[in-house]
Amino acid sequence: MSAISAIKKPAFGNESGERELYLFPFTDDDFHRIRGLIYRVAGISLAPSKRDLVYSRLARRLRARLIDSFSEYIRLLESGDKLEREEFINALTTNMTSFFREAHHFPILAKHLGAIPRSNHVNIWTCASSSGEEPYSIAMTVVEQYKSFNAPVRILATDIDTNVLEKARRGVYSLDQLQKVSPEQLKRFFLKGDGKNAGFAKIRPELQQMITFRRFNLLDEQWGVNEKFDVIFCRNVMIYFDKETQYRILKKMQPCLHPHGLFFAGHSESFHHASDLFKVCGKTVYSPNN
Repeated sequence: MSAISAIKKPAFGNESGERELYLFPFTDDDFHRIRGLIYRVAGISLAPSKRDLVYSRLARRLRARLIDSFSEYIRLLESGDKLEREEFINALTTNMTSFFREAHHFPILAKHLGAIPRSNHVNIWTCASSSGEEPYSIAMTVVEQYKSFNAPVRILATDIDTNVLEKARRGVYSLDQLQKVSPEQLKRFFLKGDGKNAGFAKIRPELQQMITFRRFNLLDEQWGVNEKFDVIFCRNVMIYFDKETQYRILKKMQPCLHPHGLFFAGHSESFHHASDLFKVCGKTVYSPNN
């Protein structure tokens, strides 16, 4: 297929609802190479139907780098430009999240924490923490369960996307994003802005200090994770990987979890193909099959 130009290709709607044209040449081969590259570096399987979305997200990178074609951009990525490869991953990563998303998990977490002796140090890992809503929801649950900001709990919050990690570290959210946070939680865990910051709220430092944010790629050969975790949140992550990649990640993750630890998955995820590694113990809740 020849390169698609703005003249030959009609307008399409991008993810923000705006209308955009194919202003850069974008061939079948370009799309095929991009699909292969994002699979190799991030394990993400892009369906053929994602072509317009890929164009929309990566066209921004071409404009930012003053590049005229996707073939030239792909050559840049394949040349080993680490900074641009990071931006490439950021652009193609989907970050849908909210406070207390899949709310049924949090009472289960609280009950699990309540069964752990108070003298024990507790490690929790949220491996796709996005812009911070999930780890902060976990931290609020911890404080409410322990009735203290000084609970012996460490939360490791990781993500492959450096842009959303920076937002998570800032811990600033619009009040619209806090609709699932109760008035009591809003008062206890947030500082509401005024003046030019009206309509926003910032996570209190006492809550932030419980969390370590870190960039992490689940496909890396060496994870650099040495501790065992009492709880792992890996929600709405595996849906972007094929079954083979899922199994490979789960096989590495299982030894990271204590024998009686809990593994939380997303509502559309099922790990029947990894029943030798994890067993079901609740709605999208698993434990190691030791």
